[in-house]
Amino acid sequence: MACDSLGRPIRFLIAPGQSHDILAVPALLEGHRPTAVLADRAYDANSLRQSLKQIGAEAVIPSTRSRKAPIPHDPLIYKLRNRIERCFNRLKHFRRFATRFDRLAAHYMAFIHIAASMLWMR
Repeated sequence: MACDSLGRPIRFLIAPGQSHDILAVPALLEGHRPTAVLADRAYDANSLRQSLKQIGAEAVIPSTRSRKAPIPHDPLIYKLRNRIERCFNRLKHFRRFATRFDRLAAHYMAFIHIAASMLWMR
């Protein structure tokens, strides 16, 4: 999921459960021109950083501990990353979102759009 600077959901993508979320980031950002992309340490990969550089976005991602030469990030901007976490929390107030009773991905995605539109109307 991607959210704007106010923590409102703007784009969704359902990825297979066995794949890492980092593989879905280029598809999630397709057609958008963000100025910065905030993510946690799990998204620290050279391939992601390169794709963000190609679209002109700043990667505000802390380096993993295993990286030999840590890449610096802006800690003031990184503090805003909690907005995506709060967005997920607000969506989880909808029981159907949190438990995913829907068997079909299309039905689940439809409800996500309904829940997101309700968050935008608040």
